[in-house]
Amino acid sequence: MPASTILTDLKMLVGYQGFTKLATARFISNLGNGITPVAMSFGVLGLPNGSATQLSLVLGSQMIPLLLFMLFGGVVGDRYKRNKIVGGSDILGSAFVMVSATSFIFGFVSIPLLCVMGALFGVLNALWWPAFSGVLPEILPKEQLQRGNSVIGLLTNFGYTGGALVGGVLVAIAGSGWALAVDALSFFIAGVLVWSIDLPRIIRDESGTMFQQLREGWREFVSRKWVVSVVIAFTFINLAYESTLGVLGPLATKESGYGPREWSLMLAVSTVGMILTGLFLLKFALSKPMIYGITPMLFVSAWIISITFATEIWIPIVISFFAGVAIEIFYVAWSTSMQHNIPEESYSRVVSYDALGSYALAPIGLIFIGPLAEQIGTKNALYILAGLVLVATVSALSVREVRMVRNKT
Repeated sequence: MPASTILTDLKMLVGYQGFTKLATARFISNLGNGITPVAMSFGVLGLPNGSATQLSLVLGSQMIPLLLFMLFGGVVGDRYKRNKIVGGSDILGSAFVMVSATSFIFGFVSIPLLCVMGALFGVLNALWWPAFSGVLPEILPKEQLQRGNSVIGLLTNFGYTGGALVGGVLVAIAGSGWALAVDALSFFIAGVLVWSIDLPRIIRDESGTMFQQLREGWREFVSRKWVVSVVIAFTFINLAYESTLGVLGPLATKESGYGPREWSLMLAVSTVGMILTGLFLLKFALSKPMIYGITPMLFVSAWIISITFATEIWIPIVISFFAGVAIEIFYVAWSTSMQHNIPEESYSRVVSYDALGSYALAPIGLIFIGPLAEQIGTKNALYILAGLVLVATVSALSVREVRMVRNKT
């Protein structure tokens, strides 16, 4: 795609108040997010007696409170200014990440400490997630949402790629603590940017109790079979992907004689696939968003299998590119379809049910995949996860309502 075309799209979008700050914040925070998987995984595995089980505990400690408080976050996101929730969560979250960073730097790190900091961050993330997904529709008109999601995704992935590449070098040279400190700084800056966005005031329905509003959100959620079907499929896809990304991928890489640089390169190549796909989606509308969004997830299954060949590290590195393509197509297709078809006044609550269902089994996967790998071997565990992604993808595509989704123009 010509650079002039991309610049034209960007100029069009930056004319909408708040878009530039939101996009910049996503780029900056994802510089840190690209560093974290490398820093935390190899930081824990590098501790005395560090193991896959301990890494599972640390990663699972963040995911469990995220899910427990997600529905509450949906109600909050529909009642209050979403950019304040997003910005405030990032600013507070930076402090918890900095505590973990400091513990590595000054040598008082422990698994319980990392779990507590992860749990506190998970609570904030439960507020952040439903609110963030509703910020863009408050900035852009519906006809610009796919383009806006593509640009946000592009800048997010540029940041993540840079973070993943820098993260491997930082961890290898300076250690996990300093790498996590950079992540904490990125969260703080991003939070300030989003907090400062001047969104138009929207009259929200603050009547009824939290449980009454949750029931209303539930009715909106279950009334759409295509939403429920995709969420159920991603319950298993996210279980497999998060377990691979957080535990089995770094573990298999380490067992094959490689380290943080090779794993960060794999993450970076995956994100390059996301970036190129985002460029493509700036101009090409997805006429059948769920078919085009879900089918490529088969590449994620292929990538998980390829990690079993980690002794030939170039194989999973190459296939990670196509996994990145798949993830980006789904992100844009799903976000745009939700923003087009879910009423704005209940959007955050529906997204909270989406996130809760999509990640319902991820904590179980993160907590138990380490011990499972120690019992049956890393390769066998990876085969199981790849199979889950394959079956879930085919199952979602078999639902007629999923295949029939169209976005309003």
